[in-house]
Amino acid sequence: MDLLKSLNPQQRQAVSAPSGQVLVLAGPGSGKTRVLTHRIAFLVAERGVPPRGIMAVTFTNKAAREMGQRVRGLLGNTGDWRPISLGTFHALAARLLRAEAEHLPVGRDFVIFDESDQQALMRQVVKDLQLDPKQHPPNRFRRAISSAKNELVEVEDYPSTSYFDELVRRTYARYQQFLVANNALDFDDLLFWLVRLLREHPPIRQKYRERFRHILVDEFQDTNSAQYNMLRLLAGEETDLFVVGDPDQSIYRWRGADYRNVQRFQRDYPEAQVILLEENYRSTQRILDAAMAVIDRLPGRRRKALFTRRGAGHPLLLHEAYDEADEAEFVVQTIRRLAREGQASPGQVAVMYRTNAQSRALEEAFLRANMPYRLVGAQRFYGRREVKDLIAYLRLVHNPRDQVSLLRILNVPPRGIGAKTVEALLNAASTLHLSAGELVLALQGGMPAELNGPLGRRALRALDAFGRQLNAWREAARSQPLVALIDRILADTGLRAYLEDGTEEGQERWANVLELRRVAEEFSELGLETFLEHVALISDQDTLSDQQEAPTLLTLHAAKGLEFQVVIITGLDDGLLPHQRSFDDPEAMAEERRLFYVGLTRAMDRIILVRCFRRRLFGRDEPATPSRFLHDLPSALLEGELLSLGAGQARAMDTLTRWDATPASGAPAARFRAGMRVLHRKFGEGIVMESRVEQDDEEVTIAFQSVGLKRLAASMAGLEILDDHAGGPTES
Repeated sequence: MDLLKSLNPQQRQAVSAPSGQVLVLAGPGSGKTRVLTHRIAFLVAERGVPPRGIMAVTFTNKAAREMGQRVRGLLGNTGDWRPISLGTFHALAARLLRAEAEHLPVGRDFVIFDESDQQALMRQVVKDLQLDPKQHPPNRFRRAISSAKNELVEVEDYPSTSYFDELVRRTYARYQQFLVANNALDFDDLLFWLVRLLREHPPIRQKYRERFRHILVDEFQDTNSAQYNMLRLLAGEETDLFVVGDPDQSIYRWRGADYRNVQRFQRDYPEAQVILLEENYRSTQRILDAAMAVIDRLPGRRRKALFTRRGAGHPLLLHEAYDEADEAEFVVQTIRRLAREGQASPGQVAVMYRTNAQSRALEEAFLRANMPYRLVGAQRFYGRREVKDLIAYLRLVHNPRDQVSLLRILNVPPRGIGAKTVEALLNAASTLHLSAGELVLALQGGMPAELNGPLGRRALRALDAFGRQLNAWREAARSQPLVALIDRILADTGLRAYLEDGTEEGQERWANVLELRRVAEEFSELGLETFLEHVALISDQDTLSDQQEAPTLLTLHAAKGLEFQVVIITGLDDGLLPHQRSFDDPEAMAEERRLFYVGLTRAMDRIILVRCFRRRLFGRDEPATPSRFLHDLPSALLEGELLSLGAGQARAMDTLTRWDATPASGAPAARFRAGMRVLHRKFGEGIVMESRVEQDDEEVTIAFQSVGLKRLAASMAGLEILDDHAGGPTES
């Protein structure tokens, strides 16, 4: 068998590299999995390495299964591949720990706590330490402890430089005690204890170095400190260590991944051979050139000159929508047009965005168009826990008999209302022929005997306090706008502090709540009942997510490792991509750039980039700023125009953007168009950014050099048109 025959020269060089340490910097779509599997097969079939002496590590069980299947296909009948230790970091660590359990504080039959188990245990820890879970969310402690373990920080070494740090140190110590008492390890413990075992027991370390003479690692740029130390301890100086990765695709910093491990590898192994995989088998050259123009702005990296034999391909299309609704409508119509013209089927299209909250407008547009879609990496917007929680509050305000909503939020955020209290409440309500919600509302008139007996004073106080809040919200619903009601519920319940636990996921959850609040603003004049009806109809729609011919909606983080014929990236505005959290953090900004790079390199044939002229960000609806990353794209690769980028950034489109179209019949025609240069007698020269016909007048938004943005009534502004870069006829 000739395992090298089907490989390109760079791949062949990597697969047949001599013994020692090898770093393969694999560009997107360059066949890194192919190289890894061929390397394993080459070691077994060509160099006679016993399969038992090979360890191959990856990050997901799916990737491990795929790797095993490919190796089996390559080896065929030439050898048994099954003794190869192939799996995720955590799976392989668990296997080694069970074999050496006598050196651990838990037994060989230890259980592994998943995230929900860890959350439950941390709630128990917080309660045991007599901390208020409202002021000290258990999940915040869990995240801090996870970060400490990933950095290999022991309990006794945890730095206590603030009050919160001291609380983390105490919860960390008690949490570990509870784990041992349960004969359990959490996911982070698997790596933490293996590194400690290998460090403190040289004979064990030597045993595994002698066994695993060949270690191969996939997605090396995503390793954290614990994983890197695990590899270093297992490999030593003599083991063949073959790592494949791409620092340009490191986008999981918030999970602890550290792309600098690639640099550490080169420092720790200065004699390591470095091989670049630069031939791309996925994308067209224009797509690759655009991606390189974005990523080449990052300093201190080893540049890869990506190339392909697939030809130049189509230019990247730029589109500027008016607002989020127009953006979503453009996406739907673009997918329909591509399908109608036979350029791409809906199932070959992916719509990508930076945050989960952005899917809301897209999902509603697909539902209005009766077009199926698939949502990857997250629940549908209206199915997300925090969204459903807030909707449950509003449903209960509207209808106190809604027991499903009551039971959903009665202890969310925690109010000290446990299962025993709920059971007593339901029994008392049944006895009194009331719904549980009606009974809660009636508690201000005194506690019925049916509750006074079964419940303690604390539970009764909690029920009484909730009943008073519910009464107040119902009064507010009769007299205040819908958004004011939502704001009051959020303030009274402390929902923001409950959701925002110091993690990116917590910030995403709060962003989803704000997105629902934004939707509610559209219903302010129609009221709570109409809003709840709208939400119910949207949330009950069948999105047909199992259909293969549906477009895929996903975050840029979830797109890693995937590919699509057409990629549409939405929300290309500063504050979204790059995210506003990165503005004051150079490392975070660098990761945002890598995230955009990953999104671009998922496309095979076409890329469509979309932004909004106006967007609601941080609670305000105002003109948005184009993403700074758009300025990095060479105009020669682009088609279309973003008016806000200025002349010369992109070639002008043949037609105006959709929001500049002729107004509905019956209204006066707009005199001013986006892109026009105008003169105002007081403010001087400016550029028209937007024009809207409102009843019998025209409202013009103009960016003046002297005073910035101004909104003016055209009938009174006395504007003089200097020139019309927007094109089309004008009045003089």
